Amino acid sequence: MRTLPLLFAAWMSLWQMSSTALAPAGGPGSATASSAKPASAVMTAPAGLEDYLREKMARRRIPGMQVAVVRDGRIVFSGSYGKANLQDDIAVTPDTVFSINSATKTFTGVAILQLAEAGKLSLDAPVSRYLHGLPQAWQPITIRQLLNHTSGLPDILVPPRAQGTGSLVGEGGEDEAWKTVQTLPMDFPTGTAYRYNQTNYVLLGRIIDSLGGMPFTRFISERQFVPAGMRHAGFGDSRDVTPHRAQPYRYPGGATTLATGELQHAFDEFPLMLRTGAGINASADEVANWIIALQDGRLLTRDSLRELWAPGRFNDGRATSWASGWPRIEREDHPAVAGIGGRRSAFFVYPQDRLAVVVLTNLAGANPEEFIDEIAGFYLPDFNIANGGALPRAVKALRRGLIARGWEQGMAVVAELKRQDPAFELREDDLNAWGYRLVQDGRAKEGLAVLQLNTELFPASGNTFDTLAEAQAMTGDRDAAIRNYRISLERDPDNRNAVDRLRALGAPVAAGAPTRQ
Repeated sequence: MRTLPLLFAAWMSLWQMSSTALAPAGGPGSATASSAKPASAVMTAPAGLEDYLREKMARRRIPGMQVAVVRDGRIVFSGSYGKANLQDDIAVTPDTVFSINSATKTFTGVAILQLAEAGKLSLDAPVSRYLHGLPQAWQPITIRQLLNHTSGLPDILVPPRAQGTGSLVGEGGEDEAWKTVQTLPMDFPTGTAYRYNQTNYVLLGRIIDSLGGMPFTRFISERQFVPAGMRHAGFGDSRDVTPHRAQPYRYPGGATTLATGELQHAFDEFPLMLRTGAGINASADEVANWIIALQDGRLLTRDSLRELWAPGRFNDGRATSWASGWPRIEREDHPAVAGIGGRRSAFFVYPQDRLAVVVLTNLAGANPEEFIDEIAGFYLPDFNIANGGALPRAVKALRRGLIARGWEQGMAVVAELKRQDPAFELREDDLNAWGYRLVQDGRAKEGLAVLQLNTELFPASGNTFDTLAEAQAMTGDRDAAIRNYRISLERDPDNRNAVDRLRALGAPVAAGAPTRQ
């Protein structure tokens, strides 16, 4: 049940890296750096960056990875590491393309804004203005609500139970799925909640097909790939023959950091109707050049770009966590907008800093969104790991106190911070995310101390005990994990995750405990 914020990856683990930590030669995570260097760019990596990237690959057991960094409108770093194809010993090169999965939605957002800029649609107009024959409940939904996942539509894609990309609803192919989803009830009243949903982007694809005068794949290629110089980018999945495509991999259960088991092939299947949501393959340099083209006015005007990255609004006026196809990372320092896909590829754009970082991998479960901010810290001194990185200011203050007084002195540090500033306040989710990330990145003692502190600050929360238990299980403390999963279940009797974990640990579970459906 460990419920972390959607983009807790925006916060740092604060691991203090060793400059000598290198990936083992020849295996997953082995790294051979190569850079695509435009004549206009001098690409000198900041001190320690490539050692950091190699260590990150080794820790997360990532077979192949590309990284590109954009600053002030040009690529200032580009690196290619590891293997695109392990069985044939093919190295990642700057021309290797990776599936960006759901980060494709950012390109769809740009396409919709291009149509709006051309006067062909309005973001706040109902979808029924552009598509006919939709169910009555769907017709008032606005284009903007489709883009930011507040439509309330039923999902056309059933999430996968194991590896894979899920399955369409219904018993047949795309036509049957489209008929079936229109018979399903709404998930919630439009504009009242957020739920990530593929039906939204199926509708957006149909709108692009209609108003763009061509299939959306061609529209995006001609209006975005070509102007941005994306020579190798295209749409496709594991069934398609895609030149230079990195073979995707996974570990059993999608695990990474403390995973056991052998590497396996992963398979992507994106029916054509879903490819506005997850279908693009590209290299990191190509995505970087697309970001440059987006920011320098080749794809959208400045006003349209501002609209693209603006949050939507719920019916009560609250800002949504998504803009138009882009998750938003709202925080006090260095806010960002992002593209995140398949737990393997991600990019963050930091508009206030004229900075962007692209990380593409071929490991489902690499979760590069969890360490992109750390890469950004090599270019933004106050964002550096040593200075607390992207942690919220209150957590940075706590971190300084813990370093000075000892990680076991959490409650005393919090008391002192509150004495100095009565308005000082910590959030449960912030501590949950930070502590868990510390454990993931090999700092178990510090991470467990933070998670223990969280249970003391929020003793009524089942989630704090659940996360502490999960971290204890990861580090091999079975008895403590069982104890805290049981406390979590006492606090939250509907916690199905705690029940599943207790059973997996071989611990008795009370009769009538909730189970997953």
